[in-house]
Amino acid sequence: MSSMILAFQAQPQGAGASLVGTLGMWALIIVIFYFLVFAPVRKQKKMLQKMIDELKKGDKVITNGGLHGEVAGVEATSVLLKIADNVKVRVSKSAIAGLQGDGDPGSTR
Repeated sequence: MSSMILAFQAQPQGAGASLVGTLGMWALIIVIFYFLVFAPVRKQKKMLQKMIDELKKGDKVITNGGLHGEVAGVEATSVLLKIADNVKVRVSKSAIAGLQGDGDPGSTR
């Protein structure tokens, strides 16, 4: 019986160490999650933004809506896309998903 009392008395000291270990494990999980999920998404977003900033006349692009077209003109916030003979549409730069023919939308050339 006295061993049970000693076990209960020793528990609070172990609980503090257990709490530190648990918090450390959660911190490690968060760091791993960041490098596996958030960092690649951020890198891909930067690459897409760079590609959009470097658009020029003649580039073939795909929009988020699925339009395939050739850049006929570039403005500050929009792009003029030629989608057929004598058919041009103005599309927001943020609607550009990537260059046509790329396996990975958002990758540069």
